[in-house]
Amino acid sequence: MANHGHAISDEALNQHLEFTFTTTFMRNRQQLVIATLLCPGFQAQAENIPQSYDTSFQLYQEDSDRIKVESYYARGQVDINDSTSFRFQWLRDAISGASPTGVLPGAAGGGQPFLSSLHDVRYGILGALSEQFGDHRVELEMSRSTEHDYASNGFALSDTLELNQKNTTLAYGLNYLHDTVDVPRHPSELKESFDLFTGVSQILDKDTIISANLTVGYAHGYLNDPYKVVQRDETVSIPDGSGGFITFPVTNIYPENRPDKRLREVLQFEGKHYFQQADGAADAVLRFSHDDYGILSETAELEWRQNLGEHFQAIPFFRYYHQSAADFYMTTLDSLAIGTPPSSPNGSSPNYSADYRLSSFDTLGVGLRLRYQFTDNFSATAAYERYTMTGSGSDAAPEQAYTEANIWTIGLNAKF
Repeated sequence: MANHGHAISDEALNQHLEFTFTTTFMRNRQQLVIATLLCPGFQAQAENIPQSYDTSFQLYQEDSDRIKVESYYARGQVDINDSTSFRFQWLRDAISGASPTGVLPGAAGGGQPFLSSLHDVRYGILGALSEQFGDHRVELEMSRSTEHDYASNGFALSDTLELNQKNTTLAYGLNYLHDTVDVPRHPSELKESFDLFTGVSQILDKDTIISANLTVGYAHGYLNDPYKVVQRDETVSIPDGSGGFITFPVTNIYPENRPDKRLREVLQFEGKHYFQQADGAADAVLRFSHDDYGILSETAELEWRQNLGEHFQAIPFFRYYHQSAADFYMTTLDSLAIGTPPSSPNGSSPNYSADYRLSSFDTLGVGLRLRYQFTDNFSATAAYERYTMTGSGSDAAPEQAYTEANIWTIGLNAKF
């Protein structure tokens, strides 16, 4: 998803997409181990499955019909032989509704409303080929996604190394994205992103596995959201026809100006434990993030996977997220010593943005996932999550900028 006015909050999107690169390669190699820990009865079946496919639909609906996102996914993995496998993903996101522009509620805004309507469709495709070389598994991934005003092309290369009789897994790799942004009334802009990651997972016993991952990301180029603005109260003077002037106040709006470089670090810890007596498993995640925008964030996630009989599994989950505001977040330019702001900002100082996604806020997600195993080969999942977002402290955006949402997901899975 492009990071502009056609998007839901960065944090809401991240809950579903971010850190996929960091954890995907680790989890691919851990898949059979974790399946054994969480669903011991499936061990024999999982070890003999050469291919799997799943499809899902997700509806993200903010309250008051503000933002609606309908997402369709199709994924698959085929084990070509004992050492080679191929996986793919196709997605379609349809986005509609309205998003805050950065104008304060009730302000004149130069004719710009507090909310701006939007409509867009994103298509994405991903393919990855992996090969086993002794204790190493190398994977090359290629991806592309497009919207009407945004295109992204990327590749990722990773290696996982199994040690200690496959009880320890080391992973490391890199990811590169080359994005093109169509800026209204201006030439297209470019953005490049690089991510390096490393991680380790350790099986402590037959029921417990822990992992730690570190990602360092760097982006440069056009990092603005072309649909976000910042307002400033000004005075306009016009001739009165008799040699004097008439002055009156106006509220003008200007495009935001974020830095053209961003360095980010993400550290994640995860632990899974299967409780035999309860026939259930706990999965806990702690994530810490920092960037040179000045944003610090913490995430805590907890889910309980409860087996109910041989075919049914209920998974309640909880997620809390907090972030501080960017150093250059401000609701107006009134207190910033600057001349007339440029109509096409280039990232040079001073920087400023009224995007609520760069403010200080908290989010809470609480939900339930259900999984039913029809046969050895087919299963279905359904999930509901209630998502809330609120401002935090003096660097919060106006209350009306934050949102609450319902998230529904259904899916089908086949393994052969």
